[in-house]
Amino acid sequence: MPNIKTAISIEKPIFEKMDILAKDLKISRSQLFSMAAKEFIERHKNLELLKSINQAYEDTIEPDPTVTKMASRHYNLVKDQW
Repeated sequence: MPNIKTAISIEKPIFEKMDILAKDLKISRSQLFSMAAKEFIERHKNLELLKSINQAYEDTIEPDPTVTKMASRHYNLVKDQW
């Protein structure tokens, strides 16, 4: 797959953390940013799929309050993770 060069602006503390992580993983910063972008895209796709599934089932049954509470707690734990 061909690579495309691009310039991005990010906050200095984020850049510094990414630079350290790339060195720890022994990969280039470009590769690390590419991996992070792929993971972010996949997470977004999964959230969209979850929304679609929830919409498909929202009219079928009355949700169990315990399950709803647990799902909400889980969503809040994972929604901002990389």
